[in-house]
Amino acid sequence: MSLTENPELPAAVFGDAVLDTLVPSFPPGALDELRSRVRGPVLAAGDDGLAAEVATWNVAVQHTPAVAVGATCAADVEAAVAWAVAHDLRVAVQATGHGPVRNAAGALMITTRRMQGLSIDPERRMARVEAGVKWMRVQEAAAEFGLAGLCGSSSDVGVVGYTLGGGMGSLGRKHGFAADHVQAVEIVTADGRLRRVSVDSEPELFWAVRGGKGNLGIVTALEFGLVPVPSLFGGGIFFAGDDAPALLHRFREWTPTLPEEVSTSIAILRMPPMEELPPPLRGQTVVHLRYAYAGADHAEAERLLSPMKIAGTILLGHVGPMRTDEMDAIHMDPVDPVPAWEKGMLLRELAGETVEALLAAAGPQVEVPLIMAELRLMGGALGRPAAVPNAVPGRSGAYGVFLLGPGIPELAQIVPAVGRGVLAALEPWAAPEKMVNFLGDVSGPEEVAAAYPPATRERLREVKRAVDPAGVFTFGHAI
Repeated sequence: MSLTENPELPAAVFGDAVLDTLVPSFPPGALDELRSRVRGPVLAAGDDGLAAEVATWNVAVQHTPAVAVGATCAADVEAAVAWAVAHDLRVAVQATGHGPVRNAAGALMITTRRMQGLSIDPERRMARVEAGVKWMRVQEAAAEFGLAGLCGSSSDVGVVGYTLGGGMGSLGRKHGFAADHVQAVEIVTADGRLRRVSVDSEPELFWAVRGGKGNLGIVTALEFGLVPVPSLFGGGIFFAGDDAPALLHRFREWTPTLPEEVSTSIAILRMPPMEELPPPLRGQTVVHLRYAYAGADHAEAERLLSPMKIAGTILLGHVGPMRTDEMDAIHMDPVDPVPAWEKGMLLRELAGETVEALLAAAGPQVEVPLIMAELRLMGGALGRPAAVPNAVPGRSGAYGVFLLGPGIPELAQIVPAVGRGVLAALEPWAAPEKMVNFLGDVSGPEEVAAAYPPATRERLREVKRAVDPAGVFTFGHAI
């Protein structure tokens, strides 16, 4: 089968509507050959179960691949990639589907959720996970030894995709990005070969894949360091939306005073009128402060938090001692699949004018179709180079901005326009880089490439040309 008339032209240049019109055809017996080479299920367009196999957590994107392979092991991934290349198919991959960028239409999609291998070495403070493992399993296993992985705001997210994009979580200011702690990567490249790369083996590919997201191949396993967290003090507090100006300005004054043990963010949330929500939050616009103190002195944690607790009217919330496998309570991200549009940027500073610009564009008094507008403190270890250098961008950011809106068809044009307008209002304070995991909706490969510093971008492109010259991996946040 030919995906395009020009096989050298990356599939990323095609819109979903064009790709949806391509009807795949294969030589007789080709799919049977693939099924004979893999242990997991192989489903083609039109087969029952295909939609369920490639279903996303963010249901705003729905995949219509030509073929899906439910990989059970690295050998399945090797066989699937080799078969796809032989039949002129681009390759996409998905574990949980939390961060899909666009429909992988016409591709071979490899789903990795069946790959659940997990081991913890408490003496070396190391974990090895296969491609389908979610953070919750890591945190639960590591917590028994007083250790933790550098999980993000939700432990329902897959370890691999999150880490390859950098990975910034509630312990980040003390310990850095999740990618900074990766010791080895097992990856299937476009030649269908499984490679184990580290600083001592294929160091250039090892540099690139940590921060290069899915550009370079399909990662089947990661080995990474765990961090000791003997004590953690954290949680979230919901304030009245009317107090947003006072709270955001206090946040601006407060955050520069914090030690690296503290990671924190603040968000304007427009809560839906759902019966499942507590009455003080139901259908309301509120301000949510998220706080984590990775230290043993809980009295100091309380003292550091106190300026924010008196800056507004508290509606609900709790902050106190917690286990590392309870950190989902800090951000309280939704668990059930939702349709979402998302996008972010980094700020080099948070001035008074920056706060006023955000309030004017997305404050509680403005009627905008956004669910969340978040400011997240960066700096600390997030601003320092990794001990073993990698391609993760974003270290120049002092604060992160993240917007979330409903990704429903009725608002398909409105939400992106509003969200991009909010970010445009903050552009005078923008940092030169972006976080790959927070890019969200992108216009194409050039916007992804612009997230990286120029030298990093060119070096990534050189590695891409070396290991994937034909552009087999062009879905997701590809450069």
